[in-house]
Amino acid sequence: MTKQSTYTAKLPEPDGTYLYTPEEDAVWGELYRRQMKLLADKACDEYLEGVRTLGLNPDHVPQLKDVNRRLAETTGFGVEGVPALIPPSRFYELLSQGKFPLATFMRRREHIDYIEEPDLFHEVFGHCPLLTNQSYANFVRRFGQKAVKLGKDYSWHLFRFFWFTVEFGLINTPKGRRCYGAGVVSSTSETRHAMERMDCEFRPFDLMSVLRTPYRIDIVQPIYYVIDSFAQLETIIEEDITARINEAKRLGDFAPTFEAKAS
Repeated sequence: MTKQSTYTAKLPEPDGTYLYTPEEDAVWGELYRRQMKLLADKACDEYLEGVRTLGLNPDHVPQLKDVNRRLAETTGFGVEGVPALIPPSRFYELLSQGKFPLATFMRRREHIDYIEEPDLFHEVFGHCPLLTNQSYANFVRRFGQKAVKLGKDYSWHLFRFFWFTVEFGLINTPKGRRCYGAGVVSSTSETRHAMERMDCEFRPFDLMSVLRTPYRIDIVQPIYYVIDSFAQLETIIEEDITARINEAKRLGDFAPTFEAKAS
């Protein structure tokens, strides 16, 4: 979590259930309805099918044990609730084991439009539906395995790869360009920015370019990288990532397309 966070992670009951209040259910429901309406013609079919496969609905906050069971039944992936922001090494370790780490707290109503910390809505609604797609789930697991093997010297550049795919990726489809990254599908402002506005840049996915592209977490993204299929990600992750990152370091970063964050 960020420094001065006013959120506390929920801990499970002995049976693995997390207790959410009626207000938290209501906030989930409002976010769910708003995003599903917006995403109907903006998210890729694989994501929308994943929402249905997981049985997500606006009535109540989903239980992690139910999400975990349904993922296991479809792709063999799973989820694990984490008590707070975890170090990159632990994050990558969980991914390598086929477990997506999930925050367990729900945002409050005053933060319904934007929360810098990843809450349960971002985690479950944003990340989990696509983990029902086998190619995508394979990619995420292999990403974790590669990250564990490479270690902290490669962590920052690896997370750029993660940022421009898992968090803010777009995909070309027969219906046109669609979104799939969790940071896009879980945010009204990011969805509209990526899918309706023309003051951002769409680049064909190229690993070397991604590794050299800086980003900021607290703004709508000025650049999106667009893949052609999730199978493409499976292929890219099998490249010699060590050599590619070393080359990216040698070449240096592209100039930022955003203003520096005020200190």
